[in-house]
Amino acid sequence: MDQYLEQIQSFANENLMPYAWNIVAAVVIFIIGKWIVSKIAQGVNRMMDKRIDATVAKFIGNIVHIILFAFVIIAALDQLGVETTSLVAILGAAGLAVGLALKDSLGNFAAGVMLILFKPFRVGHYVEAGGAAGTVKEIKIFATIMNTPDNKVITVPNGAIMGSNIVNYSEMPTRRVDMVFGVAYDADLSQVKKILEEILAEDERVLKDPAPVIAVAELADSSVNLLCRPWVNSADYWGVFWGTTETVKRRFDEAGIGIPFPQMDVHLDKSE
Repeated sequence: MDQYLEQIQSFANENLMPYAWNIVAAVVIFIIGKWIVSKIAQGVNRMMDKRIDATVAKFIGNIVHIILFAFVIIAALDQLGVETTSLVAILGAAGLAVGLALKDSLGNFAAGVMLILFKPFRVGHYVEAGGAAGTVKEIKIFATIMNTPDNKVITVPNGAIMGSNIVNYSEMPTRRVDMVFGVAYDADLSQVKKILEEILAEDERVLKDPAPVIAVAELADSSVNLLCRPWVNSADYWGVFWGTTETVKRRFDEAGIGIPFPQMDVHLDKSE
């Protein structure tokens, strides 16, 4: 009996005890690693919450947690003697396959993070980007929601926005209104410029500084085109544009200044 007990003890010492220590070490690695990963993920979340959107911060924090936790599991399995090289290769291949399948979505996500980080526009700004124009209502992880002036809702992928020019009409507090008015060649340019100056001076929305620019821009085929460029607050842009255009037409009519239309003179050769 004693001989059998000695054989069992010898077998345990030679075969089971080393493996038992590996199990203990693997459990310790798993527990401590899990705790460290949790603390790192929480730190990443706290750091990003102050800088970017909470939804994006949570999403990135979860990704960091999953990646680090995968390394902890691999380390624990390696301690148990499991061949992890093939496992890492399988996980890498699976990750590559998923990445290729979701490349467009991942691209939109990355673009969304860049939009939130660099802030080329904010909610409430009127922008032109990604082939669309409208007032930004919401910047999501994968897409940006815009509302057009005629009350349509447009969902634009963030990748399309970051891959194109972004024109922000609301970022600056003031804008320049560019208008061109054509008059007949026989019109008195001094009178025309005086009328334009009076119209701009009477409009309280037109800023005094910078001063408006009124100048002859082109001697066109049928008209002399004058450039009119007042500066206004961004919110007054269209009001000044439409109001000035209407007032110019009325004042030109009152002064007898013609606004010509395209025309062509035809000369017949009667020599034959």
